[in-house]
Amino acid sequence: MAIELDHVFVCAARGAPEAELLVRAGFLEGSPNVHPGQGTANRRFPFRNAMLELLWVSDSAEARSEATRETGLWERWSTRANGASPFGICTRPTMPGTAGAPFSAWEYRPAYLPPELCLYIGKAPLEEPMWVHLAFVDRQHREQHFVRHPNGATDISGLRLLTPASLQSDAARVALQNGVLTAAACDQHLLEIEIDRRRRNQTLDLRPALPVVVQL
Repeated sequence: MAIELDHVFVCAARGAPEAELLVRAGFLEGSPNVHPGQGTANRRFPFRNAMLELLWVSDSAEARSEATRETGLWERWSTRANGASPFGICTRPTMPGTAGAPFSAWEYRPAYLPPELCLYIGKAPLEEPMWVHLAFVDRQHREQHFVRHPNGATDISGLRLLTPASLQSDAARVALQNGVLTAAACDQHLLEIEIDRRRRNQTLDLRPALPVVVQL
């Protein structure tokens, strides 16, 4: 099954005040969202082909509940400064309507989705990103809701994951083989997000607020 990037999330502080760094750099923020029953909320920056999501735990009891516990979202968010990868890589099929998961995964049916839909969560340790596949999403949905950013940005053209972890999961293997991202060894977790193939030759380093570098 061929897959592509749908969105990437980065664990942020409560309320994601880090989003203001992106707003000041000329990125247009979309509508925020909450995930009832999962205990998380987000601030979002849509692009024509994908989305950047800043995610935090808004209700620790829900995030640690039996319904959500297996996702590891609580541990990923609460220990992001102590070894857990703060990232989530979320994919979709390149061919709309392709059912199932492209990698070894379990079906997660959160309360905020209709009962017939699920998220496929890749089986991987917390030191790797969270791998999520959304079989029910297609690129047309992103394109229909896109509004050009004030700085002119349109597309996420690449992701490069720098990680101290050895990427051993089946989900990581499939994502790398499909070109969803590239990866390299590093002594810390860092995500480089390429926008529009770097045609502006600019760099926005969000550290130390977020372990993210945006290349425009």
